Amino acid sequence: MSKEKSYTVTAALPYANGPVHIGHLAGVYVPADIFVRFQRSNKKEIVFVCGSDEHGVPITLRARKEGVSPQEIVDKYHDMIRESFEKFGISFDIYSRTSSPTHHQTASEFFTNLDNKNKFTIQDSEQYFDPSANQFLADRYIIGTCPKCGFDNAYGDQCEKCGSTLSPSELKNPRSALSGDAPILKNTKHWFIPLNEYEKWLTEWIIKGHKSDWKTNVYGQCKSWIDQGLNPRAVTRDLDWGVPVPLKEAEGKVLYVWFDAPIGYISATKEWAEANNKNWEDYWKAKDRSLIHFIGKDNIVFHCIIFPIMLKAHGEYILPENVPANEFLNLEGDKISTSRNWAVWLHEYLEEFPEKQDVLRYVLCANAPESKDNDFTWKDFQARNNNELAAILGNFVKRALDFTNKNFDGKVPERGELFDPEKEIIKKIEETPSLIAKAIETYKFREALALFIDLARAGNKYLAETEPWKLVKENKERAATVMNLAIQTVANLAILSEPFLPFTSKKVFSVLNLESKSWPESGTIQLVETGQILNTAEVLFSKIEDQDIQKQLDKLENTKTENSSKITTQAIPMKDEIVFDDFMKVDLRTGTIIGAEKVDKSKKLLKLEVDLGFEKRTILSGISEHYSPEEVMGKQVSVVINLAPRKMMGFESKGMILLAENEEGKLVFVTPEKDIDNGSVIR
Repeated sequence: MSKEKSYTVTAALPYANGPVHIGHLAGVYVPADIFVRFQRSNKKEIVFVCGSDEHGVPITLRARKEGVSPQEIVDKYHDMIRESFEKFGISFDIYSRTSSPTHHQTASEFFTNLDNKNKFTIQDSEQYFDPSANQFLADRYIIGTCPKCGFDNAYGDQCEKCGSTLSPSELKNPRSALSGDAPILKNTKHWFIPLNEYEKWLTEWIIKGHKSDWKTNVYGQCKSWIDQGLNPRAVTRDLDWGVPVPLKEAEGKVLYVWFDAPIGYISATKEWAEANNKNWEDYWKAKDRSLIHFIGKDNIVFHCIIFPIMLKAHGEYILPENVPANEFLNLEGDKISTSRNWAVWLHEYLEEFPEKQDVLRYVLCANAPESKDNDFTWKDFQARNNNELAAILGNFVKRALDFTNKNFDGKVPERGELFDPEKEIIKKIEETPSLIAKAIETYKFREALALFIDLARAGNKYLAETEPWKLVKENKERAATVMNLAIQTVANLAILSEPFLPFTSKKVFSVLNLESKSWPESGTIQLVETGQILNTAEVLFSKIEDQDIQKQLDKLENTKTENSSKITTQAIPMKDEIVFDDFMKVDLRTGTIIGAEKVDKSKKLLKLEVDLGFEKRTILSGISEHYSPEEVMGKQVSVVINLAPRKMMGFESKGMILLAENEEGKLVFVTPEKDIDNGSVIR
């Protein structure tokens, strides 16, 4: 990476209808902050922008529910989110908001530019309308019965019980969330951006241009969308909360939130540039500028296909160089859910674990869902704090400083003759910065963090091997060499920790009595001069006790209990009636799963080998999101054995495993009450 490279880095705009949780942090904000802090340490010219996404239907729904205005809702959560980010050490250059005048003006100008270039098409369509409220209904304002599971409070875009994606026309017995009345269909006009016209360009830019440098999950999702064919997408909608469409014939309409929100990156940059006497266009239109979007996987399509098409249609903007999207983080084995309050909220964490921002940053990076969904557990949080941060990093820094202060008058001693242990630790010090740099520059933050903690581990090993507490009595000159290199290792750790553990880095620089330094060049050893006066070391990481963790587990258990009490089993509509002879055609037998493995490139399928007594069969089952291969091994199951074979993902599946779905959407095997011979007929 050249010294001259400069960056505009964006982090996904959090939605201002609730606080930030650890899933947001692990997916977007921690990796983005690590990348930005590293680039700053390398003296790269960079701007890091973010802000609250304050438009859209969920905002108006929350406001209606709480009996306040949408502006009051966004003001409340914008301040909460901004303050939480500040306390947690996310180092935005600016944290703005899409309800600001600058954003409204910028989004309006962007729309007008595209409209003047005839980049939109206009389409008439029938949409649901509430006569009582005299308002067109957005998807989330329409409630009805889910056609998939029968839940009678499904939204027009999604059923929150079974997770199915829906359209308003699919709902049974639709009703307005405003009045409760049945809506009518009414004609309305909207502006669309014809995504389909950009398919050829996208194929060249993404499929051919970024196959090798974009993450596989990002590239794969983009390719899937392009392969399926793109359709025009509306950029306006009938609402009274949002950026008004700047056309007389569009009175009463606002810009669709997916269109106006990413423009928030540009408007935030404008605000920052004006406050710092900069030219904002240098950060969005200069051809040698690198634009990097940090997002979660649910935003891949918007940032890799739709927003780039908007920028391309405008014609003056740079396109993203990379979009390093992470997968999802689960909590204690369950999906994080704001509606179920199944989350660790950042503002609550900061209150309950004051001065432990870096512990959470460390754990979320170590468990980052970089290539697949990952899990946060409180026991792992405790173990990483106690066994890694405290026992490895904190222990090494304190041992090195305490011993030097005690035996060398609080000054860095002079380095003398080098032996094999010294050569080994010097090699480790020399090579680690470049290895970490390479990992960060390729968005492998977990790998970078592991390399960092490994240097602290090497420092502890060096002290254990050389035993300076013995040398100081027998050969003080040799002990001085050991402690000089130990202090140099601490100084390197102070620099290398800054992207990951900024609060800890500041403390270590303080005990070394040094100003913060730039990222060390390869081969740099002497960061602290001989004779440098050191300060008294402090405990960097205190131990987290079992009762602290149990308190958090109890809190989650209470949440689970509250959720269970709210669940009411919905009567799922019966399928069409069949006659007895139809049922008798189904051949149900018992079998035992004797082999299981995940199917490559499939999120849902497990390839199962089932012993039916009279033969063994391969059956593909869509249970990978509910069970691991190890969990299903040895299970006795019920199997439809006379189902016509079906080819899936290159395999032939011969049969179907029976499962039931519980109230929480978990699939459960239908199994015999007692073990029974494989192949037994189920009647």
